[in-house]
Amino acid sequence: MTTARIVPDRARGNWCVQLHLFGGGTTYRELARARMGVVGGQEAVYCLRAQEYRQNMAYASFQDFLERLQAAGELREIDERVSPHLEITEIADRVMKMPGGGPALLFTRPDGFDVPVAINVFGSRKRMSWALGVEDYEEIAAEIERLLRPEIPAGLTGKLRMLGPLRRLASSPPRKVSSGICQEVVHLGDEADLSKLPALHCWPEDGGPFITLPLVFTYDPTTGKRNVGMYRIQIYDERTTGLHWQLHKVGAEHHRLQEERAAAEQRYHVAIALGGDPVYTFCAAAPLPPAIDEMLFAGFLRRQPVPMVRCKTVDVDVPADCEFVIEGYVNPSERRPEGPFGDHTGFYTPVEPYPVLHVTAITHRQKPVYPATIVGRPPMEDAWIGKAVERIFLPMIRLTLPELVDMNLPVEACFHNLALVSIRKRYPGHAFKVMNALWGLGQLMFTKMIFVFDADVNVQNLSECLWILSNNLDPERDMLVTRGPVDVLDHASRASGFGSKIGFDCTRKLPEEGHHRPWPEPIRMSPQVKAKVDALWSKLGL
Repeated sequence: MTTARIVPDRARGNWCVQLHLFGGGTTYRELARARMGVVGGQEAVYCLRAQEYRQNMAYASFQDFLERLQAAGELREIDERVSPHLEITEIADRVMKMPGGGPALLFTRPDGFDVPVAINVFGSRKRMSWALGVEDYEEIAAEIERLLRPEIPAGLTGKLRMLGPLRRLASSPPRKVSSGICQEVVHLGDEADLSKLPALHCWPEDGGPFITLPLVFTYDPTTGKRNVGMYRIQIYDERTTGLHWQLHKVGAEHHRLQEERAAAEQRYHVAIALGGDPVYTFCAAAPLPPAIDEMLFAGFLRRQPVPMVRCKTVDVDVPADCEFVIEGYVNPSERRPEGPFGDHTGFYTPVEPYPVLHVTAITHRQKPVYPATIVGRPPMEDAWIGKAVERIFLPMIRLTLPELVDMNLPVEACFHNLALVSIRKRYPGHAFKVMNALWGLGQLMFTKMIFVFDADVNVQNLSECLWILSNNLDPERDMLVTRGPVDVLDHASRASGFGSKIGFDCTRKLPEEGHHRPWPEPIRMSPQVKAKVDALWSKLGL
């Protein structure tokens, strides 16, 4: 049941409909129907606080999310005819580099296509947080930390309090449904035509149009475990695409396992979904531990199970609320040149052989919207997805490294090229221990440079970090160079996927670390003088 009343919205200087939710299962679309009405001559503006709806609902679809952005003034509709060939990229790139990330864009009339294109929907801290159902994604980090480090309950009240998180975890697994909006329109065989998608040709030297915001569903042929990854998809023609799952990605491992099977020529099934609840996109991009299913994690974040429907021509389940689904098969031994592609490093990645998807069906909802993004020289839309990953997964990293205080993966360094971390240093060589541990954790193995600071350094402040590292470092003593896996997009490495890494200990040095002089204290004014000047400040005319 939902009750509503009209209250002043002081933040907007207007009126809003305040909704009170009881029970579960309410969708944003259902709530959006309540947004009309006039009270006291004032237009009633639909207003819904994230903390209220998050407890009982999830986005019903990608367009549901767009409706929320539009209602909040976060979405700009572009009605001019603009080509997906380079022109949308140029407009979106300029917007993404605006302070704060610029607005989300909806191109209602992409030249040559009748499907609107949405881009930059994740392109600000606010929108990225809203996509995850919160006002700020730090809320999710705090929630995960509470789940990972539960206190031993004291008494009946404490035990009952623990039931909430446990019940939420128990209700997170995806559920199968018999139908979904993603199959309202079905194109089979020769009717499945990729050229009807307004896929972006992003940069001048790209090898063709690319699907840039896909959810790629593959399965481990041995265990049957699902993986949902985000790998760029080059469209070759009406019914074939490239699958750019890089060497270290789970999709690539599934492909290798298929190659190793006795019947190496046996086709296997793949599905590519576009859209749905925006939390799916985040989960596909997130570096989840191998044991955690992306759709399970999505259910946890959205507080509702993900509805999964079986594809029409392949044995793959996909979210029922997606905009588009591309179904097909892969021959394990088949490769085709893929690329070039202007990537998130700001440089083109070269042409290399990758597996080929043969399309057997394309399904979509009535009147779909095509979700897209572009990557290139940072900052871009993916910067906000990456920052959300950094903050949300920090509690999981602390399970292995409890001494870790904070971490900053700067956008300008494309996240995987540089890490600034602070620690509670307890013993000689502690910073080097942390470097090696980070290089052994999932996708943090790609980090080319790690700078380790003391706990009192704010690693989110680049100015402070530069001040400390330039003063605290003795390069020869405080440097650690090693070799290992690097991102295959790293064009500077000695070989594709293999190269060197460097770490710097920027902490205060101990005598056991080779520093036998007193370590100086930073300059600080006394608290008494600061308090006196604070009291005088308004009288100084400054």
